[in-house]
Amino acid sequence: MSSPARPDDIQRILAVLKLAERLKSELRHSWLSSGRRESVAEHTWQMALMAVLMHRHLEHAVDLERTLAMITVHDLVEAIAGDVPFFETGERKAMKRTRELAAIEEIRASLPADTGEMVASLWHEFEARTTAEARFAVAIDNLEVQIQHNQADLATWLPLEYELIYNKMDRPCSHDGFLAAFCEAVKAEAEAKLRAGGVDLAAVKAHAVVEPR
Repeated sequence: MSSPARPDDIQRILAVLKLAERLKSELRHSWLSSGRRESVAEHTWQMALMAVLMHRHLEHAVDLERTLAMITVHDLVEAIAGDVPFFETGERKAMKRTRELAAIEEIRASLPADTGEMVASLWHEFEARTTAEARFAVAIDNLEVQIQHNQADLATWLPLEYELIYNKMDRPCSHDGFLAAFCEAVKAEAEAKLRAGGVDLAAVKAHAVVEPR
């Protein structure tokens, strides 16, 4: 049985919800089909929907509730640390891990003890990528990025993002046959988009550095 609600706990949860509201306006380097940029909150919602639609098809079963909880908090640190694109270089990228570790500790300490520990544990589990749920969530994280790019105008893609269709999704999806097949379908959509835009796919493939699976 849960303990009675304490006013202080309620206020601490409300404070973190106010912090998390920043994710509705924290923009990512992804554009929507409507022409505006995607927010971190929208990215998280799409990941959650993907988990619901995909989890029954996996070769290796996962706990959907835990996966959804992990997805919900995996980018919560960006309410403090901000979003840093995958391909960015420089000080922000170099300090990303340090800032995010500090941010999750701040969030953990801001919440009631048990809730804070749960949120921090889920965040660290996602980052460690060792459990079935974390590997699924990380795969979805990478797939969502490409799915959103595929829906956006090609003019919003940076040239270096052409190569990412060949070296960013494969490894996170390689542990499960369904995810690997889903990755190939997303990749095929990306290739069709590039081909329609007059991009030389052979040149892109030749230049892409494919990571080992």
